[in-house]
Amino acid sequence: MWFWIFMFIMDLMIPAVMILCGKVFWQKPPQEINGMYGYRTSRSMKNKDTWLFAHLYFGKLWFWVGWILLVVSVIVMLMVVGQDKDCVGAVGGILSFIQCIAMIVPIVPTERALKRRFES
Repeated sequence: MWFWIFMFIMDLMIPAVMILCGKVFWQKPPQEINGMYGYRTSRSMKNKDTWLFAHLYFGKLWFWVGWILLVVSVIVMLMVVGQDKDCVGAVGGILSFIQCIAMIVPIVPTERALKRRFES
């Protein structure tokens, strides 16, 4: 049971980070373009308008994708309560892999939106 609790907590970390960072980017994006913090791509860092737009767009996506991942993760992990360590580890690992992909995927629509809005 301890391993399940550990995996449950670990599998909730990525969605929690996405929800928190998404809300910050959406509600209080970094005001200055910088190379240390924020949604940093060549397209988003062109000027202040692209910088703010990218943070608002990406922040909303990350916030909502994070909530979806959180709900799915809880449901999936509840389905393996009481299973052996191998099963819990495999399910938890696959879930973490899917979450990592889900963290990266919102970059594509954000870059497309930037291109549509600022390069037309």
